[in-house]
Amino acid sequence: MGSGLNLPFYDARRVRKVWGLEPSPEMSKTAAAAAEAVPFDVEFVAAGGEQIPLDSESFDTVLMTFTLCTIPDTERALREIARVLKRGGQLLFCEHGAAPDAGVRRWQNRINPLWRQLAGGCHLNRDIPGLIRHGGFEITRMDTMYIPGWRPASFNYWGTAGHPCGER
Repeated sequence: MGSGLNLPFYDARRVRKVWGLEPSPEMSKTAAAAAEAVPFDVEFVAAGGEQIPLDSESFDTVLMTFTLCTIPDTERALREIARVLKRGGQLLFCEHGAAPDAGVRRWQNRINPLWRQLAGGCHLNRDIPGLIRHGGFEITRMDTMYIPGWRPASFNYWGTAGHPCGER
């Protein structure tokens, strides 16, 4: 859930309820104001992605934005996301990660240990498509580009993924 920055962009004609998974009480508190301003129900779940305390096959869609950089056990978290998604459900993702340019990637790898300590566990150099695939998903659409900003932290991946052939 983070700070709730995404909430105003949900289509209220298509969204009945959002469950906001957030392990940080401080972030949930920040997101509460954003949740009050939207016309659909928002329920906060105080948990990390590695162990989602919700029923299997409960959700049509999972949105993950700038999340994989900080999750300690990404494979376990993605398998949990796969567990809670309904058959035919989709994962929407927007993440920053490993740059395609060798020079930028070298800088990402050099500064990553210090960056993780300064930026709350954030990794600059994670292979986002590889993590998503290794977590049991098939990427169905993906775009990439550098967004404006500091190049070691600005290469982004966004798209959709689902279970291969709609299977679990």
